[in-house]
Amino acid sequence: MKSKYAHVLTLIAAIAAFLPVMAVDFLLDSYVRVRERAVLQGTADAVAARVQATVYDAIGSLRHILADSASLCTPGFVASVHQQMERSLYLKQVLVENYDGVQYCDALGKQVQHAPLTKPFSIPSQTETMEVVRFADLAAPFIKVTQGFGQSRKVSTFVPVIAAEAASLLNGLKPTSVVRIALSDGTAMLTAGDSAGYDARGTTEFLSVESFAGSLPIRVMAAVPFAIVRADYADLDTSFTIISSLMSAAFLILALQYVRRSDLPAFDLERAIKAGEIKPYYQPVINLRTGGLAGCEVLARWEKRSGEVVSPGAFIEYAEVTGLAIPMTISLMQQARDDLADLCREMPELKISINLFEGHFRDGNVVDDVHTIFAGTTISFRQLVFELTERQPMDRMATAPGVIAGLHALGCRIAMDDAGTGHSNLAYLQPLGVDVIKIDRIFVDMIKPGLTQVPVLDGLISMARDLGTEIVAEGVENEEQAVYLRSHGVTLAQGYLFAPPLKGTAFRELALALNGSARPADLPRAAA
Repeated sequence: MKSKYAHVLTLIAAIAAFLPVMAVDFLLDSYVRVRERAVLQGTADAVAARVQATVYDAIGSLRHILADSASLCTPGFVASVHQQMERSLYLKQVLVENYDGVQYCDALGKQVQHAPLTKPFSIPSQTETMEVVRFADLAAPFIKVTQGFGQSRKVSTFVPVIAAEAASLLNGLKPTSVVRIALSDGTAMLTAGDSAGYDARGTTEFLSVESFAGSLPIRVMAAVPFAIVRADYADLDTSFTIISSLMSAAFLILALQYVRRSDLPAFDLERAIKAGEIKPYYQPVINLRTGGLAGCEVLARWEKRSGEVVSPGAFIEYAEVTGLAIPMTISLMQQARDDLADLCREMPELKISINLFEGHFRDGNVVDDVHTIFAGTTISFRQLVFELTERQPMDRMATAPGVIAGLHALGCRIAMDDAGTGHSNLAYLQPLGVDVIKIDRIFVDMIKPGLTQVPVLDGLISMARDLGTEIVAEGVENEEQAVYLRSHGVTLAQGYLFAPPLKGTAFRELALALNGSARPADLPRAAA
């Protein structure tokens, strides 16, 4: 045994001797990717902020003009328009027209030449609409922000997508970089740089980042060929070789010994994810008024090869700490897609709730993952609900609003899990654009037989109603709780009163039974 162990150590030492040469490029490439991606992200964020500022400047100018004017196209109205154009850095034209496009007046006293490039679409949380247009004979597109006035007229402001030459978007970047401003559906608005090289990149590696213009359905992409930025770091090769030669062998030996001798769940969990042992179970969400199935929450269970089923409390925290929550969630989404595709086609109103963790917001790739997994399937994006599970304060995550905006842009909904507990800061439910709040079971447990009021629970329900958010009650375990919730306006609930988390086959059978022509006689009457 000792001889065999010595041979293993010798083999490890031999492999470690070659690691420095192989590790140099990997470490340097990783360093370059992180550093240059940060430069790209700064550029994309700055451009997105400029676009957002331009649109909201147009909204503000339009509101000032309408607030100062009792009627349109009067000398007072024109004077107010001119005053706003003098104050604004971006406002280029104001137009009054009817809904057939007949122009009544404008800021400059001439016919306004513009042609729509997109259909009008709403601006989140605003009453105005916006569309991208070709303005006069200018090459760069403009944004037209419009507000209705009375029954027959509308007033529009025109601002450029960016108030500068397109080439200015590349300031601080390599000449071969590309910056593209596009709508969330991918429709390009403005591109600076070598877009042809990026679009036809084939196997050429590009570093790319995205940034969303706040809650607007506009995103900014910045990219650069990796080989171009990598060439600037050739002088670090020697330094990295020396450092990696000194550290890699020792680190490898210690790491392998540690893994071999330890039995940490994190390492076993990584193997379990790759082996497909982390399975989705589906917690039914019931409509308390109809008794029908409204949807489900996707929960993780670890089905070990021994047959043991491990609850998420034993491994979720490890998954978050080690970063394994991200590949685990991807695997769960893929399995849920396969399990529920036919059911979602038959029941287009069925909602699937999937938990996201703090790491998803730091990683920032979850929007692309969702699009890749569900695009083109029978599960539409509007059937997806992503639950924010807050073990870290959401307001400390600078990337969270952008990720949420990206999910909203796809058509997904956002739910706040365990509302009123932990880090679930109710003050920023509205700023983050939360569509659903899930009332934690600790509040549902406050419902006791004979009670007609539960002040804390009633306050949460009232707050959600005032915010216009949907409510789902968790942990409903008896009929008294279901009846109380239903009588206080809560329509959706989940808990063991209705069903425990189910495997895919059992959940599909329950869905067909509840939403089909017949209902099983043994289902809880409180759900009816």
